Amino acid sequence: MKKIVLSLVLVLILFVIVIFSLGLKTKKIYDTKDIVGKPISEVNIKIFNQDKTFNTSELRKNNFTLINFWASWCAPCKKEHKHLMSLNEKNIKILGVNFKDKKSSADYFLKKLGNPYYLVTSDQDGKSSVFFGVYGIPETILIDKDLKIIKKYIGPIDNNDVKKILKIVGAK
Repeated sequence: MKKIVLSLVLVLILFVIVIFSLGLKTKKIYDTKDIVGKPISEVNIKIFNQDKTFNTSELRKNNFTLINFWASWCAPCKKEHKHLMSLNEKNIKILGVNFKDKKSSADYFLKKLGNPYYLVTSDQDGKSSVFFGVYGIPETILIDKDLKIIKKYIGPIDNNDVKKILKIVGAK
């Protein structure tokens, strides 16, 4: 009797493992890098420290724009900041989207480390970031004047990314 119960338990465990592994193989994992080649949504985002909004359609004025999602409390955002500053020095237009941050902390961050952004917007509730497929920060999206996504960087950008961005936009 003990052998039968033990055998049934083992068969049940094996069955659960097989079903679980099949489920993992058939489930498509959503990767926001799939948005490359598609246009960004035209949305209104609150301008940081102002009672005005900015519509992403205004980004058509730039040949290329980097949209950087960041926060003062984000350690990887601090790590990538010097690279954003170097891109700004090369006249790359960078739109900053301050994500779920205290205004005073974000102000201090930019005053202390420098402001690489030609415009800073605020996404306090995280709703605007959803339109860009952002699920964590830092994330950076390179778009062209047609608002088409050229490249998406998940995590902090580094020197290699800076070189690639400069090559894409034709800057030196």
